[in-house]
Amino acid sequence: MASSLLVRSTLPRALTQRSILRSTAIQARHATDDAYNAAYIPGGPVYKGTVNDPTTFPPPSRANGSYHWAFERLLAASLIPMTAAAFATSGTAHPIVDGLLGVSLVMHTHIGFDSILVDYLHKRKFPIIGPTAKWTLRAATVASLVGIYQFNTNDIGLTELIVKVWHA
Repeated sequence: MASSLLVRSTLPRALTQRSILRSTAIQARHATDDAYNAAYIPGGPVYKGTVNDPTTFPPPSRANGSYHWAFERLLAASLIPMTAAAFATSGTAHPIVDGLLGVSLVMHTHIGFDSILVDYLHKRKFPIIGPTAKWTLRAATVASLVGIYQFNTNDIGLTELIVKVWHA
């Protein structure tokens, strides 16, 4: 009985002191960071300021504005007739159409995944994972373009592959 009373009285005190020391160490570590001067709150990074403060906007750029949006829509709309033209003409007879279809599909996919990364892995909230994911996407896009080029020039081509798989 006496031992359980002793454990009940000293254990919570020791755990409390330990958690205070741990939170103090975490706050001290983050206080020395110039990029992170906000108070530590469990659950993730904290933005500077309050919810009523205006957000900082990136400098204007033609590549990230309405021209970019118009290019995305034009690319998405052009995939429909390009796919029909590639299957109507056969990839071996017209390799240019097959190459355009391959590049357009990869670029359309890249733009879609880039939009996902911009929306959900923003650099401000995820300073390490966000840029890493962007560069991984860029590397995968380049690797896909090289692979499609190799496949279209040294093998049967994208359209012929889809036709063979469809009839298999």
